[in-house]
Amino acid sequence: MANMKFIGQYFDEMKDIISRIDRKKIDEVVEALLHARANGNTIYMMGNGGSASTATHFTCDLSKVTIVGNKKRFRVMCLNDNIPLVSALTNDDGWSEIYIEQLKNHFRKGDVAIAFSVHGGSGSDKAGKWSQNLLKGLQYAKDNGGSAIGFSGFDGGAMKDMCDVCVVVPFDSTPQVESFHLVLEHLITFCIRKKIEEE
Repeated sequence: MANMKFIGQYFDEMKDIISRIDRKKIDEVVEALLHARANGNTIYMMGNGGSASTATHFTCDLSKVTIVGNKKRFRVMCLNDNIPLVSALTNDDGWSEIYIEQLKNHFRKGDVAIAFSVHGGSGSDKAGKWSQNLLKGLQYAKDNGGSAIGFSGFDGGAMKDMCDVCVVVPFDSTPQVESFHLVLEHLITFCIRKKIEEE
């Protein structure tokens, strides 16, 4: 395939995603995060692989970009950033436990768990079912008086049905889903900043 043809196809796919993504779900995430901020709740981010970097990026942006003067700030933590802890939990308890075990240390009623997953916890590979650690973390949040927010792709996977709000990038392409998850975190963060400025 010629380069220009590939480039054109990639951008056309992006236009298709933009036309089909559920904007109401994005709005629900904005409102859920503002509610958590207003009540002093903590937001916990998590993801695996490329989605882990998106969770880290969202944590950074929600912590920094939303600072407006002396107005109330967000309480936010990324569960995949502490490599010694993640590796210790993996070594002792298994990969499926790395997020739920951290939430047991910190999670309080009203807090929010956010997970990024291309396939939404559905599908499998050599290591077994994908992203079961994310599903466990999200379920723990729901079971302990908090809320669960998901960002997935393809058909939404298991996260679509279990989360209080799940934004699905409706396209069967890992690079497109991961790209749009980053677009969404920027959109949400800067929308929130605008709302805080207007308070």
